[in-house]
Amino acid sequence: MSTVLSIKLRFSCLVLVACGIAPWAAGQKTYLTAADLVARPSPPADKRIHYGDGALQFGDLRLPEGEGPYPVAIVVHGGCWLAQYDIHHIGPFAKALTDEGIATWTIEYRRAGDEGGGWPATFLDVAAGTDYLRKLAEVYPLDLDRTIAVGHSAGGHFVLWLAGRHLIPKRSPLYIDNPLRLRGVLALSAAPDLARIHRSGSCDGAMDTIMGGSPVEVPEHYRNGSPIEMLPLGVPRILITGRHDRPMRRIEAIEAYAAKAAKLDDNARLVFAPESAHFEVIAPDSSTWPMVRDAAFELLGVTRE
Repeated sequence: MSTVLSIKLRFSCLVLVACGIAPWAAGQKTYLTAADLVARPSPPADKRIHYGDGALQFGDLRLPEGEGPYPVAIVVHGGCWLAQYDIHHIGPFAKALTDEGIATWTIEYRRAGDEGGGWPATFLDVAAGTDYLRKLAEVYPLDLDRTIAVGHSAGGHFVLWLAGRHLIPKRSPLYIDNPLRLRGVLALSAAPDLARIHRSGSCDGAMDTIMGGSPVEVPEHYRNGSPIEMLPLGVPRILITGRHDRPMRRIEAIEAYAAKAAKLDDNARLVFAPESAHFEVIAPDSSTWPMVRDAAFELLGVTRE
């Protein structure tokens, strides 16, 4: 092998591992990648409904069989806050929850690279989509007293943030009066510490767009937008993270969040999925699915039939 080819291969492997796209090594199990999920067909929603006027301000509503009222999971997809990763890949996950008897409202939102995406619009989209559930409950049999938020990766950041919106001061552009209160949050391989992500330079530098600058330049943005800075919340949370997720700094950030919550006597439980990397936690055909499903039922206070 030529020296140039060897360097290129080593660089490619480092990029894949650093981005958390393909956690593999010689002799180890191969885990799901982002490409695997994107390639899967996404089952159509019962209704696609706009919560705003923008092209990306919509959500997919899926309703279980029966008359309701149904417990609800607000689902927020991940993808490094980047425009190239959209609502499509989380569809099978939302459908699997709906098949278990949980109505799902899956939110799309403007991201880094989308027209209008970034600070504070991306946050405000997720907030508006969440609060729009009140409008949906006027038409569909949804039980707002049994509503949780479920998010993966960057979506895990947003659902942890949603649980703390009642703490955001009025001076912040993220402040919204009377935000929808959640019964609980299920954060899957989440990103709870945005300052850490900014320092790492991961996600193609999306943090500068999403947060409007660095933690040094705009510290107030991080205080009101980064979940680890908002503790304690007083909202039950379960954080499920793949034991084989990469890079290690992702796991370290989640552990730091859970440790800080515990120190503050805040209700956030960290659970490691022993057979998962980054994407198995949202794959209904993975061995991790029962753990995720049961956590959703626990947070909803619902007995699985």
